[in-house]
Amino acid sequence: MKTTRSPMQLLDNDTVAAWIFLTPALILLGVFIIWPIAYLFYLSFTAGSFTSSGTHWIGIKNYWRLLLNPDFWQVLGNTFYFTVATVIPSLVIPLGLAVLLNRSLALRGILRSAYFLPSIISLVAAGLGFRWLFQTSGPVNGLLGFFGIPAIPWLGDTFWAMPVLILLSIWKQLGFNMVVFLAGLQAIPPSRYEAADLDGANAWQQFWYITLPGLRSTIIFAIVTTAIFTLRSFEQVYVITGGGPLNSTNLLVYYIYQEAFGQFDFGYAAAGATVLLAVTTVLVYLQLRTWSEE
Repeated sequence: MKTTRSPMQLLDNDTVAAWIFLTPALILLGVFIIWPIAYLFYLSFTAGSFTSSGTHWIGIKNYWRLLLNPDFWQVLGNTFYFTVATVIPSLVIPLGLAVLLNRSLALRGILRSAYFLPSIISLVAAGLGFRWLFQTSGPVNGLLGFFGIPAIPWLGDTFWAMPVLILLSIWKQLGFNMVVFLAGLQAIPPSRYEAADLDGANAWQQFWYITLPGLRSTIIFAIVTTAIFTLRSFEQVYVITGGGPLNSTNLLVYYIYQEAFGQFDFGYAAAGATVLLAVTTVLVYLQLRTWSEE
């Protein structure tokens, strides 16, 4: 007669030990990540106050409001422009610096530290510094006036305000991406470059056919992390422009903040946050899929 073993008997000692060590982390994951995401998704289908007792179910009306709201589409356009204009220079410039600083240069360590320094500075402090630099009577306009160029209302003009935020974001992300590319370059075997030298390949050919293919997964990682950094940008807008002028620098995270804590429309804000979560999830999925293929 065949006996049935209990689930505990089917677990060996290693499995039990693994679950014991994983349980605290799984509890924290559930409390601080899974539950907030689930509650966010629930709130996006409700209207009313923040507490569950003050909300009522309205279905997809919040998402329908997003689709019909021209301000939301303007914010999406601002966010797309801000993301693309930040990501591309934040990859090209650090990659060039990493290739340069990967060679034997005088003061190479000091230069690496100097370029990485912006990454450890508070974004709020950096934002206050940029607001001072680009105010109408600030140092930037003072420098332009020295060359006879009229002062530009950087933070009060719908055309120039966004480039100030983009410049700050590029400056802030530059050092981190440079370190990432340096790590990727050091993982490429030097023998490939030696073989290319013997075959007569010049510096550009070595970069195009050895460096870039060798950095494929690193570039994907840098693209995803930089895109996520720009998509969640809040401090720049809050400190420098407040979304103005005329909503021209309002980004998605700041828009969600305004709707939630300015208008107290938490259901509508949750719908916008769900859209942001979906976009971020797609980026992370693409990164993980690329790594698994590698």
